[in-house]
Amino acid sequence: MYEILDDAVRYARAYLDGLATRAVAPEPCSVADLRLLDEPLPAGPRPAGETLALLNRVVSPATLASAGPRFFGFVIGGALPEALAANWLAGAWDQNAGLYASMPGVSHLEAVALAWLIELFELPAATGGAFVTGATVANFTALAAARNAVLARVGWNVEAQGLFGAPPITVLTGAEAHPTLLKSLGMLGLGRARIVRVPVDGQGRMRADALPLIQGPTILCLQAGNVNTGAFDPFGALVAPARAAGAWVHVDGAFGLWAKASPALRPLARALEEADSWATDAHKWLNVPYDSGLAFVRDADTLKAAMAITAEYLPTESQQRNPSDFTPELSRRARGVEVWTAMRSLGRAGLAQLFERNCRQARRFAQGLSAAGHEVLNEVVLNQVLVGFGEPKRTRRIVAALQEEGTCWCGVTVWQGRTAMRISVCSWATTDADVELSLAAMLRVAAADRG
Repeated sequence: MYEILDDAVRYARAYLDGLATRAVAPEPCSVADLRLLDEPLPAGPRPAGETLALLNRVVSPATLASAGPRFFGFVIGGALPEALAANWLAGAWDQNAGLYASMPGVSHLEAVALAWLIELFELPAATGGAFVTGATVANFTALAAARNAVLARVGWNVEAQGLFGAPPITVLTGAEAHPTLLKSLGMLGLGRARIVRVPVDGQGRMRADALPLIQGPTILCLQAGNVNTGAFDPFGALVAPARAAGAWVHVDGAFGLWAKASPALRPLARALEEADSWATDAHKWLNVPYDSGLAFVRDADTLKAAMAITAEYLPTESQQRNPSDFTPELSRRARGVEVWTAMRSLGRAGLAQLFERNCRQARRFAQGLSAAGHEVLNEVVLNQVLVGFGEPKRTRRIVAALQEEGTCWCGVTVWQGRTAMRISVCSWATTDADVELSLAAMLRVAAADRG
């Protein structure tokens, strides 16, 4: 056992050592070598060391260096070393983070981490929370509680009666709601086509003046951190009036919710804490390993009512919090271990410094590209930068060439009719030197494409 674990450490160290110097995108030949994995299932056992060596030799070079310092393509933060180490240790524990009676260590860690998060995000002290896979399931979990609650207010028990014949629920979202939110609403039986899209402004923020009259069971979905611009909906103008009219207010804060951890960024999220539920990711800006999402609901009992499960063989009776009472899964890995580790290691000041540094680096990208004559399309209020290089075809060519060049990796998006390169800065590993190196590559590749 220990020999193969030592091999894994050696391979992982070599991989991490190469992240800063390798091309961010895998070489085409490395991707082509994945064909070596297309073999019949072996008839009998093979040496474990041989299998691990094959995994390292073939798959490691074919990975996107998203854990490295110059990956800006999606909102993906590389894993903090301490969070990665905790992930390895938790893997050795191999705990099912479901029930306190059977798995007290990881269940207790999860409760501590949730208490820290609720305080950090300035949510009500009695808020209930859940560790899930990512923003899709976080939205699903919180919106399941929302669905049940708004129907209960009009006398309908969705857990017992289902949705057949239930009073209709009006769902309001901004015109630029993230697709994961829409997917969650669809899975909950609320229908993607029935969603009422509220107009947004030039930065993707929901317009308070365009909010329709709220009547009957209603869920209003707001956004903290537009995936393209980083913009925040005007919570102060939306949350209180919507709740006063009887709506449940949910906030999709996949990465923007972390602004609450920074004194400099906190004003962007003012009044966000007045909502009824919130969703975010920890594998984005907290920089813990994949996967790690978080759902929060103001009324913990409402969340528990939507998620709890019992069975005769399960030791569910407990004076302590059972994690599985608040999540869709009964069996799941102990995601709270890495979150607790990252938060304890960084502390309040370290968290604020991480988020503020990435935002400053995003502004540097915008300043450098704008100074060179390229159009920055958004107000850079957080860690997202949109850059246009003229015609859509030229922008796409430049992004493709930048990805092939290998210094850094950015993606293409289409936002409010404009094709743009999207730069997302959210890694602990990104230094100012990485920003300057990447900016130089962007300018060099753009200059080489004269249209």
